[in-house]
Amino acid sequence: MSDEKFKLHPISAVINFITGLKDLILPFVIIFVSNGFKLNLNPHDEEFWADLVPLAIVGLLLILNLISGIVKWRRFVYWFEDGELRVEYGLFVKKKRYIPFERIQSLNYQEGIFHRPFGLVKVSVETAGSNDGKAEAELTAITRTAADMIEIEMKRTKREKRQVSTLNESVDEIGHDYMSEADVQLIANQQKQYIEENIQRDVIFNMSIKDLLVLATTSGGVGVVFSGLAAIASQFGNIIPYDYLYGEFQAFIKVGVLLIALVVFFVLLVAWALSVVLTLLSNYGFVVERENDKLIITRGLLEKKRITIPINRIQGIKIVENPLRQMFGYATVVVESAGGAVLDKDKKIILMPLVKRGQAIAPLQQLFPEINWLPMLKRSPKKGRPFYYRIDFLWMLPLIALISYFFFPYGLLSLIIIPLAMLLGMWQHKTAGYSVEGHQLTISYRSFSRTTIFMEKKRIQQMSLRQTYFQRKKGVASIGTTIMSGSMGSSAVIAHFEKNDMEKIMAWYKPNTK
Repeated sequence: MSDEKFKLHPISAVINFITGLKDLILPFVIIFVSNGFKLNLNPHDEEFWADLVPLAIVGLLLILNLISGIVKWRRFVYWFEDGELRVEYGLFVKKKRYIPFERIQSLNYQEGIFHRPFGLVKVSVETAGSNDGKAEAELTAITRTAADMIEIEMKRTKREKRQVSTLNESVDEIGHDYMSEADVQLIANQQKQYIEENIQRDVIFNMSIKDLLVLATTSGGVGVVFSGLAAIASQFGNIIPYDYLYGEFQAFIKVGVLLIALVVFFVLLVAWALSVVLTLLSNYGFVVERENDKLIITRGLLEKKRITIPINRIQGIKIVENPLRQMFGYATVVVESAGGAVLDKDKKIILMPLVKRGQAIAPLQQLFPEINWLPMLKRSPKKGRPFYYRIDFLWMLPLIALISYFFFPYGLLSLIIIPLAMLLGMWQHKTAGYSVEGHQLTISYRSFSRTTIFMEKKRIQQMSLRQTYFQRKKGVASIGTTIMSGSMGSSAVIAHFEKNDMEKIMAWYKPNTK
């Protein structure tokens, strides 16, 4: 294997510079606010030199950030040696990382707006130990050919190890005394040809334009947009004139409820339109392919991403249906994968962003034939129903009373929360269910969206039975389960079922049960 050292593409310096700017946004804002947002370019002004200091600091920070980006690019090299991907980086403190190809689980590709014009990709190397949300190594920008070379070297190393093992078995069976060097080479070539011929890649799922539009218009991205705005506002809370804004808001209220409603509607409409655009760009060209024992997910328009998931690391599968999509029979399929560094540090890996629930069964059955995708669920008993909304009343009643008092008479509208909470609790109770069949546990529950999670007994990391004082009085209990997922874990609860049924599940989970 060649020990030639390779460098990243020069655009890496620009990407490093842009990435560094994100960390400088807050210092820049603080500097400009402290300077009163003044830009004094008159050298004859007495305050010119004093006003120039903040600008000089900003310029110095930009230059240092640019130099840092260039240094990171110049000092980063990678090469292949002794069946390993080796990486070296750092200026004053040189760091080296050796990653055996046999430990590499997947290579995730990302094509951003700086990559695509030059035919480049960002490569994230994921190993079995990448369970802290970070990749084992990241190559900021290399050509697609160079990325393919890494994948070829990885597959060749793994293939050669299998060939050596198989070859040794063949030699042992026939005997060294009866085999010439040509015979050994012939067996090796046959094994190589067999492995190459058995690399299969099948399309499991792809999204049509119609489904993509339905996904975008029914997504919950509005909340993400508002969360982003709230996060930005929290960073500048000390400079936002809240007292002034509150006074203006009070004056604005006097204009009329109708105008306020129109403004709120307009803001929500803009947020919804923005979320639709973001969803379209993020999920355009969504394709799921299977390559032997791995799933390859490709998506994105402006920024194309490819993530690889080893099937044996998938711990559980969720089918999520929000109320709007559930009305039309649509669902989202999510996989929970053990450990691993996921692109953008996503908390979940979406296998099918939008699919008819009935149409999802066939590809899921193809991927996981050992799972029963249409189990008969046991529903929560009637005596468990009060527990689905009793806690809500404890904190809602004082809040409703305060709103009704201070905002009378409009505050009385908050009383509608009580029947809505009861209806939601009854809805959640009706959705709750579970099934135990062989080595499979299926749990159905609802927060607002209905979620059905399928998991095998061997994948469950932890299971615990819980029973409060009030549950004990009613003879019900709950069970919490946890499976490995990302750097943390994913939990699901079988809530408020008969205690005897919960004890049977605990007995089923014991290691000595079959």
